[in-house]
Amino acid sequence: MHVEERVKNAFCTLTDHSPAALKERMIECGITLEELEPYLKDPDGNPYYRQMIYQDEHVEMIVMNWADIECAPHDHGESSGWIFIMNGETKQTIYKGKGDKLPEPLFTEYKKKGRTLFAPKKGIHKMGRSGEDSLVTLHLYSPPIQGMKVYDLKTCAACVVSADCGAWWPEEQRQRLKEIQLEKD
Repeated sequence: MHVEERVKNAFCTLTDHSPAALKERMIECGITLEELEPYLKDPDGNPYYRQMIYQDEHVEMIVMNWADIECAPHDHGESSGWIFIMNGETKQTIYKGKGDKLPEPLFTEYKKKGRTLFAPKKGIHKMGRSGEDSLVTLHLYSPPIQGMKVYDLKTCAACVVSADCGAWWPEEQRQRLKEIQLEKD
């Protein structure tokens, strides 16, 4: 069975969208790196290339392959979910949100292939590739991400981005749904 069909069958009937239930169902899918290969493309100057594998009103699954560039600090709006490291190693920095002020970095951690990261609702983080191996990550969020906020620490600004934008400051004006000037501490 093709990966998209297997994922659809696993999630279309799911009634419990708690983080624990999502992680368990994702593990049960048994998705392999080889199955994700057709979805991986050149990030074309962005931190990663992302491809939607599945989306319904309750969940979305996205595969990302990373360039040698970190994404911007960002949250996932009202969504929470899991990030599965399918290949390589990631460097993740967690931030403390401070309302209308710049988020403050709390700690940095490294996770290798086979590990998972939890992305809490309104949690702010940034990720990037660490090491020489290609980084491929599989993301599962509930509900599908809307209202993601991306932070530009240099200009002391934040931006709520459209659903088709990744975790970087959008070059296209249509992807900037709301720009916010932040205060420095």
